[in-house]
Order: sequence, then C-alpha cells, then structure tokens
Amino acid sequence: MNAFLFKKIDNIGLILFRIFFGILISLECYGAILTGWVKSNLIEPKFNFSFIGFEWLTVLTGNGMYAYFFIMGTLGILISIGYRYRYSMFAFTIMWAGVYLMQKTSYNNHYYLLLLISGIMCFFPANADYSLDAKHNPTLRSNTMYAYFKWIIVLQLIIVYTYASVAKLYADWLDFGFIKVLMQGKSNYYVIGKLLQETWIHKIIAVFGILFDLLIVPALLWKPSRKIAFIFALFFHLFNSIVFQIGIFPYLALAFTTFFLEPKTLRNIFFRKKRAHTYIDPKNPNLKNWIITGWIIYFIFQIGLPIRHHFFKDDVLWTEEGHRLSWRMMLRSRNGVITFKTINKETKEEKQVNLYEHLTKKQHRRIGAYPDFIWQFAQYLKKEALKNNQNISVFVQSSVSVNGKPLKPFIDPNVDLANEKWYHFKHHNWILPSDNKH
Repeated sequence: MNAFLFKKIDNIGLILFRIFFGILISLECYGAILTGWVKSNLIEPKFNFSFIGFEWLTVLTGNGMYAYFFIMGTLGILISIGYRYRYSMFAFTIMWAGVYLMQKTSYNNHYYLLLLISGIMCFFPANADYSLDAKHNPTLRSNTMYAYFKWIIVLQLIIVYTYASVAKLYADWLDFGFIKVLMQGKSNYYVIGKLLQETWIHKIIAVFGILFDLLIVPALLWKPSRKIAFIFALFFHLFNSIVFQIGIFPYLALAFTTFFLEPKTLRNIFFRKKRAHTYIDPKNPNLKNWIITGWIIYFIFQIGLPIRHHFFKDDVLWTEEGHRLSWRMMLRSRNGVITFKTINKETKEEKQVNLYEHLTKKQHRRIGAYPDFIWQFAQYLKKEALKNNQNISVFVQSSVSVNGKPLKPFIDPNVDLANEKWYHFKHHNWILPSDNKH
C-alpha cells in the first residue's frame, strides 16, 4: 500500500487542475455578482434559510456580500497563478464554506462538491510548478508528486458518480416520468426545445445518465477506453451546461480529467516549451500512517453520509431527510402549497401568516415543499413573536407534489412546529407518511 500511494508520479495533472480550478471559481464568484445571484439569495431576503445549526452565520449588511464574493473571485485568480497558494486556497475554502452554509435556498450538490474539493486542495502541493510561488522560491519546484494525491481525487469522484448513478435506479427515473417533467421547462429552447420533449430522447437521457455516472471514472482510468470516455464526458457535460445551465460544474467536471489523461500528452498540449531548470522531487513524508489514517476517516464519512437515509423511516424522495450531501443530483421535482397559522398561547388569537411579507418568491417556492424550510420558518416566527413579548404556537397546512404527481398532505396540521426539535439523524413524525390517503 505504501509503495502504491507514495510512489512518485508526474504532477502535471494537479498543476493544470489548479490553474483551471482557480479560473472557474473566480468566474463562479464574479458571475454570482453580475447575474444577481448574490442580490437575490443573500441581500434581498429578510431571513436566510441557513443549514440548521449554522444560524450564527449571517450575511454582511449593505454591500458587504458583494465585497465578500469579489474577494473570493480574486482568491480564485491567486490560486490559478499560484500566488501564496496555501493561504489563498485556505481562505477561499473558509469563505466558500461560510456562504454555502449560510443559505440553502439555492442549494446545489455542485456547491457541496466545490467545498470538498477546495478543502482537499488545501493539502495538495498544487503550486509546485508553473506558479508564482515556485518562481519566487525555486526549492518548491517539482515535476513529481506522490500518487495518493491523484487517487484521493479519483476516489472522491468514484463516490460522487457512483452514488449519483445508483440514486437514479428508482421508478420515476426508470419509467422516464421525471425526465419528462425535467424537460417540460426547456420547450422554449432554440432549436432543441421541441426535441427535448420527445419520449425517445427521454429514454436516451435516462439510460445514458445511469451508465455515464456508473462507468465514466473506470473508463477514464482504463487506457484503451480513455479517449472515447473523454469524448463522452465532453458531450455529456456540454449538454448539461447548455440544457440545464448549472454554472461552472460541467467545466469543473471536465477539469478533473487532467488527473486521468496521459501526463506526456498534457505537457505537449499545454507546456510544449522545455525548461532548463532542475526539478526537485517532493520530500519523503514523515507521517505516512497519519496521512493514510486521516484520509481513511474522511472517506468513511463520504461513503457513510449518502446512505444515511436508508436508516430513516419512509422514502427520502418524500421526506427529504438525508437527501442533502448524498449526491442525489437532479432526481426529483417538488412543489407544494402551504399556509402557516399562529396562535397566541395567552390570548388564543389566531393569525394566518402572509409569507410574502417575510420571504422572497424563490424562498416561497422552497418553503412549500421542504420540511427543514418549514420547520425553520416556524422557529423564525416564534422568535419574532418573542421579540414582541408574545408566546405563539405555529401550525401548518401543507400539501406536496413530487415529480408532477397529485398533491398529498405533507405536514401534520395538529403539531405545533414552534415546539418541535430538529434531528439531523432521525425521522420527524410530523412529516406525514408517503402513503397517506388523507
């Protein structure tokens, strides 16, 4: 194992990935400002739905969040050019973790992957070559790295893609019903809009999606299939970029291929000019066992988190419990109708809450269909009432539709959500069962 993980291999894949990664996160952060994402998700809302337990993470007032994202974008540039790489990478990871955890109205598995990769890259010698750090300090320069740096990325991708593939093996995907729902909003696309409504296209997308996620990493690893796998990856991710418009992720996924392609090929394409300086091999680590143990613990969590929903009552597709952080990507469409009623415990006065007085339109769409949003808003109403010296109960009438199916009652209307606790690893009985007939 030591001989395999700690042997020296060409580091050009890591160096190129650092350059691409820095450019992409810079585009992501600057783009969030220019497209209005920062404004709509962090500045306009009166109340942000943070990850439960991270309510202490609050947005900066005024134009603070614009500055926050501008700094992150600038850190991306510094990462790309390899200037003060370790500090820049660590700073970006902390800042991205903050913005990721402080809001989930625009939750995206890709944001989670970006957080993980950023954290991983903090420990990688990605500035060992073609960087300002190596230029200013030639003792850093090396054209090799330990193999385990590559295999950490490969294993992370295997986990992501395998869970994504297995998660698609459910009825609404296999009967192509969800694909139809997914494509209905794309009918106005130029040229391809009508094509995306065809049943035979839905079948191709469904089958290809399962097979691609399951096989792409092994196919890239195996030299005889590597070129064709790269072509499929290029098509798949560009298709996703055009049709689903999911930001930098398709291009980040393509950037990962630098860890699979032949180092000689990469050097010939990107760095044809030979350099005369002498390369220095990385120093032999003194803490091999600690390094191995640390990454084993990390990957135990990465393997365990996505299967936690199997230990919860009912179907994750209905309850949403255990859905996040599990690579269940583009698997369902949810919408719902909901009303909140407060009752003053002392005066018994009842009030129906006007959601638009508290939430943006985007938040309103979320709160109707997701239990953690519903619970958090009930807690918010309770805290707002306490500011006015009022002690209230909060009751909800809620119905949810999953993948275009008829609406069904979702939350027990007789439970005071203001008095309920949230459990990260336990089912909440106030979520009505998926087979309820009421």
